[in-house]
Order: sequence, then C-alpha cells, then structure tokens
Amino acid sequence: MFTGIIETLGTVTQLEHSGGNLDITVSSSITSELQIDQSVAHNGVCLTVVGITDDTYTVTAISETLKKTNLGTLKVGDSVNLERAMVMGSRLDGHIVQGHVDQTGICTNIKEENGSWIFSFEYDDTTGNPTIEKGSITIDGTSLTVVNSGKNTFDVAIIPYTYEHTRFNTYTEGTVVNLEFDVIGKYVAKLMQR
Repeated sequence: MFTGIIETLGTVTQLEHSGGNLDITVSSSITSELQIDQSVAHNGVCLTVVGITDDTYTVTAISETLKKTNLGTLKVGDSVNLERAMVMGSRLDGHIVQGHVDQTGICTNIKEENGSWIFSFEYDDTTGNPTIEKGSITIDGTSLTVVNSGKNTFDVAIIPYTYEHTRFNTYTEGTVVNLEFDVIGKYVAKLMQR
C-alpha cells in the first residue's frame, strides 16, 4: 500500500529486455535505504527491488504491467516518481493507493493559473473506471483531487510544490500517464453494477 505522496524522483539509467519482461535500473537518493524484495512505486506502479548496486537499484516489470502502464515507454535519462510502501501507524497524507495501475490516460491540456496549474486528462471510459468530483485519483503515483469530472475526462489542480517535485513539470499535451482510480470508488461502482 502507498499514499500517493511522492518521496523523490529517480532517473532511469538502464533498460534491459528479458523475454517479455523489462528490467529497469534507477538511480535515486533513496537507493541506500532500499532492500531486495522491497516494494517501490514507480510512476504509481508497485515493483519489487531485485538488485542493488551502489547508487542504483533494479526492478522488473512483466509484460502484463508493460501493457497497462507507461513503463514500456521509458527511456534512459527519464525521471520517474518514486514512493516506498507506507509504514503502518503513520499518517496517511494522500489516499489509499494500491500501486496497481488501472489504465493509462493522456494529458490533453495544461493551463497555468496565477501560480498553479490545471492539467486535463482523457481516458477510455469503457473500462468502467469512475472519476468523482472532489474524489481521489492517482496520476503517475501522485495522489490528487479530481476537479471537473466528465464522462471520460477530468482535471486536477497542481500546486507549485507538486509541480516542482514530481514528473508534472515534464508533461506536455499528449503525455501518457498511469491512472489508478480511487479504490473505494471502484468497489462502489462494481456493487452498483450488480
């Protein structure tokens, strides 16, 4: 479990395909604190640390993960949002995030608004994933509040701190992002379908 509060940014230093899997090596300020078998969210995707060398560590994304997320589009030098698993008994500053990306979305508009930004996103709504006005959404692992929720679109408002300390400052129109919809909202939607 995660909170969606990004701890730090990492930099992709190596990508190696092994069958249908992708080994992703990342340099980060938290590498020295990691252990083999530990879970770390990368752009919101929970992956297991499988190797550590000096200031880099390696995780493996399987083909199923690559199909449903933006990790398959990573290039050496790209930044990734990083968050270690939450510690039980500490504050839950974001919302409950599983690290299981539901689908990708596309950034359709970025508007600066007097010191903050409004980012607009579009997604395939045939999957049944709902957004709810003032509900939670996770974008590339970042816990955010939905504004202007539509049938297959939504906006989020980004404060300067989030803009500067996450991948949001690299987004342009057309950027593909990972979306994890609110876990409670997903369960309620499934119950309502029955």
